[in-house]
Amino acid sequence: MVICEHLIGKEVIMITGTGCWCVTLLLLLHIADSERFEVLGPIRDIVAVAGDDIILPCSIKSSISAEDMRVDWFRLKNPDTQSNIRVHLYQDGRDKYHDQILSYEGRTSLFKEELKNGNTSLKLTRVQGTDDGSYKCLVESKTHYDDATIQVYVRAIGSKPEVSIEGQKEGGMALLCVSKGWFPEPELEWLDSEGVTLSAGPLETDRDYEGFYIVKLKTTVKETDINVFTCRLRQRQQHEVIKMETEFHISSELILVHTDTWKVAFAVIVSLGIFLVAILAFTIWSWIALCNDYDASKAKHSQELEQVKDELRIELKKNGNTRKLSKLYPTVLYVNVSFYAPNFIGIPNSNWRQTIPMTWIRYRNG
Repeated sequence: MVICEHLIGKEVIMITGTGCWCVTLLLLLHIADSERFEVLGPIRDIVAVAGDDIILPCSIKSSISAEDMRVDWFRLKNPDTQSNIRVHLYQDGRDKYHDQILSYEGRTSLFKEELKNGNTSLKLTRVQGTDDGSYKCLVESKTHYDDATIQVYVRAIGSKPEVSIEGQKEGGMALLCVSKGWFPEPELEWLDSEGVTLSAGPLETDRDYEGFYIVKLKTTVKETDINVFTCRLRQRQQHEVIKMETEFHISSELILVHTDTWKVAFAVIVSLGIFLVAILAFTIWSWIALCNDYDASKAKHSQELEQVKDELRIELKKNGNTRKLSKLYPTVLYVNVSFYAPNFIGIPNSNWRQTIPMTWIRYRNG
């Protein structure tokens, strides 16, 4: 016979037989059930204004102490990395920051004095655009864990649209509209004085280091009766639409100045092009004329040379002595014979390649 003693309150109850095993099993189940807990999150989503401090509610039902548990806060699935992001970790009775993402550094904390009451809420300071998203509060004991999901929507109201002139473009005036510091991303559009939407380029978007949006939109306008144009911004939030707009007036004189400047620049470019073409044409014409003069001079010189050669042949036949020829044609022999002697019949080649004095001709017998 098996005898079991169980202490209930201040009394010891003696149980024999199979009843002993049943009671023991029930007690074990009771102990295991006491380790189970439920983690609760907020009923509604959290809407946070940029720059404010917020609390992400999370607690253990029945106020079980979380001092000896692991409390892990992370943001779900970053769109860029497709992985969870560690926001804050409490483990072994202390905070651990070794793998906390840099953008949350110095901005997260738990309520340590409330952990004994099961309060595992997270305080997040100086909210920024990158904080927008879904968060999970995971609480884990040695035998059990549970979690809750919290959705955070960040709202940031940025600057009023600023309009500036980009300059002349395609026969009109190019205007640029810029606004900064928004979350979520806003929309921009251009309107004329009658509220009609103007055609514009693609919306340019960028984000600063805190995750807030910078938006830009360009359009090209032409002169109208009043020259008034409006850049309108709209941001859609959960239950409302925020609107801002900037009206911009362009004076006719300014449009004319820009138009005249464009025309003057165009005229200068065209004139410069014509001038360069004229210089090029004159240079080519001068070169051709110079070549023609050279060819004509060369032909004339060749003709004169042939005439001199004929005269020299005749004189050689008559006189037969080059010394007499040097007296008769000193200049001709200097200019022509010294360079063209190889072509003369009866005059040695090697002795007439050098320049010779005007009054004598070097000649070697034989």
